[in-house]
Amino acid sequence: TLSASRSAGVMVNIPKTRRTYCKGKKCRKHTLQKVAQYKAGKASLFAQGKRRYDRKQRGFGGQTKPVFHKKAKTTKKIVLRMECTQCKQKHQQAIKRCKHFELGGDTKKKGQAISF
Repeated sequence: TLSASRSAGVMVNIPKTRRTYCKGKKCRKHTLQKVAQYKAGKASLFAQGKRRYDRKQRGFGGQTKPVFHKKAKTTKKIVLRMECTQCKQKHQQAIKRCKHFELGGDTKKKGQAISF
């Protein structure tokens, strides 16, 4: 939609801690949680798909599987990884797309003069 594409250009600033629900067996209530941005881990050489792909690529015959070129998106959805400070339970939450994401940056104060 048009409004969703416009909001993707806005800077998103999220605090490093937030009080939110923890579904761990010890807690099951709102607790203070540490927030971090999710980052994909290093791809394993021994995952079944990678083993199958490498086996198929072996020998003569060039590229055997399609290589994706028609990239349409310019942003990725941001995933927050939250960890409970009491029971160390972790859970993830996806937020909207944005081009600029900041964790624990300076917050805007209402009626404050802009200083340079």
